[in-house]
Amino acid sequence: MTPQDHARAAADLLEAEKTGQQIGLLSLRHPGMLMDDAYEVQNAIYRAKLAEERKVIGWKIGLTSKAMQAALNIDIPDSGILFDDMLFETGATVPKGRFIQPRVEAEIAFVMKDAIGGADVTRDDVIAATDFVAPSLEILDTRILRKDPETGKARIITDTISDNAANAGIVLGAERHAVDAHDLRWVGAITACNDEVEETGLGAGVLNDPVESVVWLARRMAQYGQTIEPGHIILSGSFIRPVECPSGTHIHADFGGFGKVDISFA
Repeated sequence: MTPQDHARAAADLLEAEKTGQQIGLLSLRHPGMLMDDAYEVQNAIYRAKLAEERKVIGWKIGLTSKAMQAALNIDIPDSGILFDDMLFETGATVPKGRFIQPRVEAEIAFVMKDAIGGADVTRDDVIAATDFVAPSLEILDTRILRKDPETGKARIITDTISDNAANAGIVLGAERHAVDAHDLRWVGAITACNDEVEETGLGAGVLNDPVESVVWLARRMAQYGQTIEPGHIILSGSFIRPVECPSGTHIHADFGGFGKVDISFA
């Protein structure tokens, strides 16, 4: 893809976000599209949002589970950017029409007290730089069609990365924990939709340990000259499958002693 292709794709995705009208698969528009191209599209969206005076509040890590990687035929996670207008308080209601096809995932969020970056970031570095961890929900949305209606082809990793790794929002629980207060591999959630349990999972589903997910992110960002900044929220990756959230949905994620998170969709 050319820089002009990246810019056009970014503009189309931004328009889809504003109008609620999804665009076709970029992987069909650009059959030779690479993951580097997808991150260039994402970075063009990032620059456009900064120009609109949005602020970066953190990063999300996706495709951390073996099941999701196998579904997209990849062997590495992906990442996206969290902006200030994506943050919801637990117990909030998402206005009708805010998202196109919202879904949620349960995750452990890291909130950082120190900057961290570089190709040689270690587990100990992440632990030392973390202010606290908290229960959270990630709200996913797709500005790109999940499947092309003519060919039946499903979106692939380059579509997802271009679309900010499908990120649309974050709901942070009220509880705060020291990063070493729990074995995060054993922190899990029972996620209910309208009072019916939909999914359960454990932190170990995230690259065997959510801390390792943040290590991966810091190292990946180093390839693009980026660092995790103090105050950034890091969504470490989902340990459940996405739960569909049409209008009228209420989600309650019970993390046991780790806390809980709620969000409703008008």
